[in-house]
Amino acid sequence: MNTSVLVLCTGNSCRSQMAEGFLHSFDPALEVFSAGTEPSGVVHPLAVKVMAEDGIDISANSPKSVDLFLGRPFDWVVTVCDGAKESPRL
Repeated sequence: MNTSVLVLCTGNSCRSQMAEGFLHSFDPALEVFSAGTEPSGVVHPLAVKVMAEDGIDISANSPKSVDLFLGRPFDWVVTVCDGAKESPRL
């Protein structure tokens, strides 16, 4: 079974999307997902641009709610902002 990782932030529009992309690029066998406690409408265009400069395409990604992943076991959960870490929903 592959290692599974969930990367959390508040809006799931920038940092968590970038972390998901980087982790996938480091090891394609990882099961990596990102989500937000209050997901925004789109992935930030500058995040897409910066990742493309490193050869990582996150242009098809979309912000997702952490609710989609509640109850699913993960080997690692990484928070990339204090807002997600302190969310009462988790």
